[in-house]
Amino acid sequence: MEVKGKVVVVIGAGKSGMAAAQFLASHGSRVYLNDIKTRENLEERSLHNLEKMGITLLLGAHGDIAGLQPDLVIVSPGVPLTIPPVAEARERNIPVWSEMELASRFTKAPMVVVTGTNGKTTTTALIGQIMEDAGFKTFVGGNIGVPFISEAEQLQPQDVAILEASSFQLETTESFKPFISLILNITPDHIDWHGSLEGYIKAKAKIFARQDEKDWLILNGDDRETRALAGLAKAKVLFFSRKHILEEGICVENGYLVVKLEGKTVPVIKPEEIFIKGSHNLENALAAVGAGWLMGVSAESLERSLRTFPGVPHRLEPVLNIDGVRYINDSKGTNPDASIKALEAYPDPIILIAGGKSKGSDFTSFAEMIKDRVKALVLVGQAAGEIEEAVKKTGYYNYYRVETFKDAVYKARDLANQGDIVLLSPACASFDMFRSYEHRGEVFKELVHELAKND
Repeated sequence: MEVKGKVVVVIGAGKSGMAAAQFLASHGSRVYLNDIKTRENLEERSLHNLEKMGITLLLGAHGDIAGLQPDLVIVSPGVPLTIPPVAEARERNIPVWSEMELASRFTKAPMVVVTGTNGKTTTTALIGQIMEDAGFKTFVGGNIGVPFISEAEQLQPQDVAILEASSFQLETTESFKPFISLILNITPDHIDWHGSLEGYIKAKAKIFARQDEKDWLILNGDDRETRALAGLAKAKVLFFSRKHILEEGICVENGYLVVKLEGKTVPVIKPEEIFIKGSHNLENALAAVGAGWLMGVSAESLERSLRTFPGVPHRLEPVLNIDGVRYINDSKGTNPDASIKALEAYPDPIILIAGGKSKGSDFTSFAEMIKDRVKALVLVGQAAGEIEEAVKKTGYYNYYRVETFKDAVYKARDLANQGDIVLLSPACASFDMFRSYEHRGEVFKELVHELAKND
């Protein structure tokens, strides 16, 4: 679509919405930026810059967007497609795109796109490092860091765009066509937004909907839901597996992470030599190796990257060791499955801080893992009651409910002994108390440093 002269409404004045609005205005579109937040709740300097570019701000309510007769609507991640302006645009057959869909139409670079319920950010960042270490000019962004639209047009065919894509972003794609798509796993998440697990899976599957036989789809062979998607793909499918030796794919064999393709087996690294630890990170590494290999990266270069990649903030991030107690920030554990993986990563006794805003999750399996692995549980936030009921059903009663996040950290400190781990892995979203999971993680780290000072 030629955007010059077109009327475009961008809904959501977050990072990606503002970036999309600026891009469109600079390409001659008549742009309206809409957000239910009022001007006082947004950054004034950013708003002033947008207005200088000729962008009209519609703040404080959604209003009659259809009355503007837009040619295109761009929705930010997390904006429900059921809100009246979006639903009305779709009824009128006005295209509704994510910022990622828009950006993909303006880039010449091949896209390597990662989705899945858990592990997206780590895997995206790891593939980014693999490609940079191998000498590629690499953009890493999408659902993390910088919006894709900010850099898409500058990237050339010899460069590469490594993108994290959420189900929200994929839901509103039309012509989006990665060279390599990765689906790491699928467990129930964002059910409150998608309406059902089937709706969530359908959104994830849009990542490969327009791929063809020249493209690749990398799937987790250990995950039932992702494995089932292979039959729907037109792209070539490559499986990875942590649990099984594959005839073809990326797996662990004879003590090595190996690439098995075209009748050859190429050893890359011993799993214990990978810098980031935990079984979930081995899965992330297997997937990333698959993407790097298909992009032409050598086994030697892959090994170097895996030995040095430090991981990402807020995912099993060590904070401090205070009096023999390790404090770990896993604020990115925003659903039960992510927090189960966090609990599996440590053999030590764990004091777990959990709770926040539920996404309509089932906490049954999480509660079973708590019963098996958690020395004491500190619950906080809106979902504390739901998690409490789930753990009580397992016969686990060593839990404590607190009112504030600060109380949770201090209570965990009081419960911990030398050799224990205090783990923040909430199994919930952060929006009941915080702006984002990053904000929650930063507050946790500040409180831990406060504990160290007061010690």
